[in-house]
Amino acid sequence: MAEAAAGFLEQLKSCIVWSWTYLWTVWFFLVLFLVYILRVPLKINDNLSTVSMFLNTLTPKFYVALTGTSSLISGLILIFEWWYFRKYGTSFIEQVSVSHLRPLLGGVDNNSSNNSNSSNGDSDSNRQSVSECKVWRNPLNLFRGAEYNRYTWVTGREPLTYYDMNLSAQDHQTFFTCDSDHLRPADAIMQKAWRERNPQARISAAHEALEINECATAYILLAEEEATTIAEAEKLFKQALKAGDGCYRRSQQLQHHGSQYEAQHRRDTNVLVYIKRRLAMCARRLGRTREAVKMMRDLMKEFPLLSMFNIHENLLEALLELQAYADVQAVLAKYDDISLPKSATICYTAALLKARAVSDKFSPEAASRRGLSTAEMNAVEAIHRAVEFNPHVPKYLLEMKSLILPPEHILKRGDSEAIAYAFFHLAHWKRVEGALNLLHCTWEGTFRMIPYPLEKGHLFYPYPICTETADRELLPSFHEVSVYPKKELPFFILFTAGLCSFTAMLALLTHQFPELMGVFAKAFLSTLFAPLNFVMEKVESILPSSLWHQLTRI
Repeated sequence: MAEAAAGFLEQLKSCIVWSWTYLWTVWFFLVLFLVYILRVPLKINDNLSTVSMFLNTLTPKFYVALTGTSSLISGLILIFEWWYFRKYGTSFIEQVSVSHLRPLLGGVDNNSSNNSNSSNGDSDSNRQSVSECKVWRNPLNLFRGAEYNRYTWVTGREPLTYYDMNLSAQDHQTFFTCDSDHLRPADAIMQKAWRERNPQARISAAHEALEINECATAYILLAEEEATTIAEAEKLFKQALKAGDGCYRRSQQLQHHGSQYEAQHRRDTNVLVYIKRRLAMCARRLGRTREAVKMMRDLMKEFPLLSMFNIHENLLEALLELQAYADVQAVLAKYDDISLPKSATICYTAALLKARAVSDKFSPEAASRRGLSTAEMNAVEAIHRAVEFNPHVPKYLLEMKSLILPPEHILKRGDSEAIAYAFFHLAHWKRVEGALNLLHCTWEGTFRMIPYPLEKGHLFYPYPICTETADRELLPSFHEVSVYPKKELPFFILFTAGLCSFTAMLALLTHQFPELMGVFAKAFLSTLFAPLNFVMEKVESILPSSLWHQLTRI
């Protein structure tokens, strides 16, 4: 009985909701009927005649002023809408209507629908939500003192944003500090130094820590921020390696004596890996590429579980510089796996290797006549795969957009990752004859295979919608962020643009040809109201003229 009563109440509620949904149509027709019935006592016909006489007495100057004012107002709305759309990526009018007017008009709450959808979501949607817009440390990030600061000295522009540098400070505190640092004076000073916002205060704290003893993290800070050349940074990193290796060996022997020693050993491991990786990058910058490759291979062999540093991407770039394509393929075979997170370096390097096999003899005219060979098809599919993963990269490789210094953090599949990849790998693509030509001829074909709207991906998960916002935080303001997919102009911008143009044209025509526009306006209004007059005549022929008097008697 209880279930039957609950079902009846739900059915009654749904009927009431359905009736209220369509009640406005009944109300609309009721208002029209009442206006028709009350047309005589309300003197609607007389009022309409008075209005028409008033409009006939108006001069063309009034209409010019009216249409000109309408054009001005719609133009101001258009300018504001365009500015709001460029800054926030949405229409102000649409946002206000959805946020404020829709609930007042009985719109459906999005939260309830989202909750119901999430309860029915499958495992794919859950996997897609796993850190699609997670910000990663750039494995090829530059040196702040020797490279970023030199750019600032030359151009006067800041290549790093506050958000990016704040993320780096958090990384340094995570990798280079532990809970037992307060027991050692030098480490306690460095623990505070990594939290400092002022670069000079950090550098002064590092020098203060070095006065106490040989502190590896102090050398790291000075190498990153105070050294003005790569050679100076390498010298400081070598001193850091000497101090860090000693701390690592001591903590390795004590790591099983308690959680405190284990945390200290984990910190010393991070410090040692960071130093060796940066030393390998210094060797790569200074032209000692083979030495850098050996250092990276040894580091990956010594610490195989520390994949968070993505050292294999540094190794791929160095091997490409040596043109050791067989070794590059071996690294890709290990890391281009379905269970591992992808990156632009992985996808585009795989595409480059396959393009290298056919690009020197590739001709779009010949391919259109005879069709693509198996090797060419594999190369094109690899390019399509890479472009789907990160669609921003081709414009930088083809030099359709200007490059800037890469940030210290990147967003995978975003514009920041595209800049970081192209900054170091553009030379490798240029070195392979015909590779950029093949990319130019085939990369746009990727978008014909991706469903639109982007509800489903083709080879990867759907492209995340949060990349633009995160990239604007990571990249400097003077850089024009690449956006994919391109946002269509909101309806209200198009509407206000059309309204502004139409009213401006009416104002101009009314000013130039007042009599002709008057005739045209009367003809337009008579045509517009012709159906209404026809309906009124039919209604009057059906209903008696004394209906209102009969209703008053009742």
